[in-house]
Amino acid sequence: MASRVKAQITTPEMAVRRLLHAQGLRFARRDRNLPGRPELVLPKRRSVIFVQGCFWHGHDCRLGHAAPKFKVGVWAEKIAANREQGEKQHTALRAAGWQVETVWECQIEMRSVTDQLAERLLRR
Repeated sequence: MASRVKAQITTPEMAVRRLLHAQGLRFARRDRNLPGRPELVLPKRRSVIFVQGCFWHGHDCRLGHAAPKFKVGVWAEKIAANREQGEKQHTALRAAGWQVETVWECQIEMRSVTDQLAERLLRR
């Protein structure tokens, strides 16, 4: 069943896209030729941005620590596999000369972090 789930444009991804666009940056989406198919690719800066959901990728925040109520063992394995796969993809991208940035869902929800996030992404 999971193989039938297609990538969708999420609210956090749209927020990052608006932020980049407002700063005058242009980007490509989900380049199939790059490991992990990053959500946003800034080719001129050789930079990629992954917009991660805190629960699905086991982020160390309140959203990432939400405990599933059923099939706890299955979810723990799935999240651990997601983290491991993400690390492999990031390593492969860095080895190929790309700068990798991860934006977490919880960072976008907080308004005070948005300015810091913009600065961090623009430094790249």
